[in-house]
Amino acid sequence: MKFTKLVPNVFYENIQDGLNLFVDCLEFSIGYHDLKSESPCCVVQKDALSIFLFQNKEYANKDRPEMRLHTDNIEEVFAKVSQTHSQFLHPNLNAVTLRPWGAKEFALRDKTDVCVIIQQWS
Repeated sequence: MKFTKLVPNVFYENIQDGLNLFVDCLEFSIGYHDLKSESPCCVVQKDALSIFLFQNKEYANKDRPEMRLHTDNIEEVFAKVSQTHSQFLHPNLNAVTLRPWGAKEFALRDKTDVCVIIQQWS
């Protein structure tokens, strides 16, 4: 059995909140969208990553996910995000920090409490 990609679903009361985090801040592009429908959704993509964003108030109220994105240059990512979208820096991990498990990390949190941890392993 072989798997090639994990594509998480993230639900928002207003899908624009997800686009602000993933497209505007993290520079994902929109690979597919149905943003004008009664139930807006889209797939955002960057490199080999994909995330499915849905506008659904019921599910958004049930789950605020936390996910990790690995990078080879955390300092570059941090510098760009902190200069252009510092409002997303998580108050509990708002600087590149070496964690006890050996990874460097900083975190982002949008206004709906979706959390994205940016991580680089030594």
